[in-house]
Amino acid sequence: MAISREEIEKVALLARIRLEDSQVGALEKDVGNILNLVDQLQSADTSSVEPLAHPLDATQRLRADEVTEHDQREAFQRIAPATEDGLYLVPRVIE
Repeated sequence: MAISREEIEKVALLARIRLEDSQVGALEKDVGNILNLVDQLQSADTSSVEPLAHPLDATQRLRADEVTEHDQREAFQRIAPATEDGLYLVPRVIE
């Protein structure tokens, strides 16, 4: 599949990427090669392949659910500029 110079320039404009004229030709070739590879992958027969939820059949080792930090809420609340009923008060930013 080929991609035209105009399409490259349009995508660059939409992505807000500045391209020099010397870059467009090389980019046109590279993107064309990528699209050709995607076309090759699309033509592969995957009808007999089962979908995978995860590429490895391993189970995740889980650690014990234990509290490892002590509660520092009061210390953090003391140094905060404004708190009320255990909540941090912040300036309103949306009217």
